[in-house]
Amino acid sequence: MTLTLETATDRASYMAALLDLPVSSPLQGWGYGEARRVLGHEPVRYLVRQGGRTVGAVQLMRKSLAPGVSTLYAPRGPVLADRALLPEFARAVRQVARRTDHVLTIEPPEPLVAGDSPEQEDLAAEQAVIPDRIGPFRRTKAEQPEHTILIDTSQEPDTVFTGLHKMARRNVRTATRMGVQAGRDASFGDFWEIFTATNERSNLGAFPRHYYETLLREADQDGGEAYLLLSRHEGRALAGGFFLGLGDTTAYLYGGSVRDDRPPSEGEKRKDAKAPDAFYWSAITDAHEHGYSRLDLWGIPRLLDEQKHSFGVLRMKLKFGTQRYWFPAYDLALSPLSTPLRTALKARRSYLNYRRFGTTDDVL
Repeated sequence: MTLTLETATDRASYMAALLDLPVSSPLQGWGYGEARRVLGHEPVRYLVRQGGRTVGAVQLMRKSLAPGVSTLYAPRGPVLADRALLPEFARAVRQVARRTDHVLTIEPPEPLVAGDSPEQEDLAAEQAVIPDRIGPFRRTKAEQPEHTILIDTSQEPDTVFTGLHKMARRNVRTATRMGVQAGRDASFGDFWEIFTATNERSNLGAFPRHYYETLLREADQDGGEAYLLLSRHEGRALAGGFFLGLGDTTAYLYGGSVRDDRPPSEGEKRKDAKAPDAFYWSAITDAHEHGYSRLDLWGIPRLLDEQKHSFGVLRMKLKFGTQRYWFPAYDLALSPLSTPLRTALKARRSYLNYRRFGTTDDVL
């Protein structure tokens, strides 16, 4: 039966429809779209209808590249009752797309299993299970990290703790013994200090501060959550992150850690309080306490290689979870200009990566 896209202009009804679907996607929440508006993107939302029933919801970001040239992007979307509806969804999008929209990129929110080990034996074999095409959609690079770790937080924390890497268990106990306090925190200023210091140390980019402030405000309503977790030792915030929750999933989107440069209270050297480990453990226990059955650690390198720029972050995440998944992306051509446009966007991305990291590869 034919799908149609019905424009959603009411936040509450859109969010209610999104939450009623079997798959959760925090980036499809209304508030995330309002934050992207700060970056110059135009969020447009639709209810996906079939025979009088709502069978999905989608938030598309329209990005203008030049006069008469724009792209559409569904971050971790669309959210559909059945993935088999994607080919029909493509036809429905073509009915509502503007003449200036030349490419649609989607990131279906249903994860595909990559492996349950911190070791990656064969990247090509893992990728082979990912379809190259879904109807008229064809595989492309994802904007969001396509390789991630998902942690089952529906289990009791004691059960999860037993399954952690022995180093994680030891460090969490050390942090507790040293009096580290980790949990939800209202200090955006402390989070921002940690986040910017981490980005500068790792030579990573970031959006303007107003984007994160808008996301924290706009995504924390109508059934969605946006919140900060900080890990403090003797009052000083040493690790922290920004989380977005919706339905059964919460995602650790942004964060980092800083070194404790305060002079020791005694002795010649300040002891390592293991604040980052306390932070990750707090993310797990907090997700369980607030009813989330899945914590998305939001991004590890495609290739688990020590030479990767982000290997240090990977090593930390692997201490707390080894269930790896793929969230592949797909493109839909909306005009004859789509092929050269995709080629140009790919070249631009490679150029920016090379300027920043000395390689055309993405950080993750």
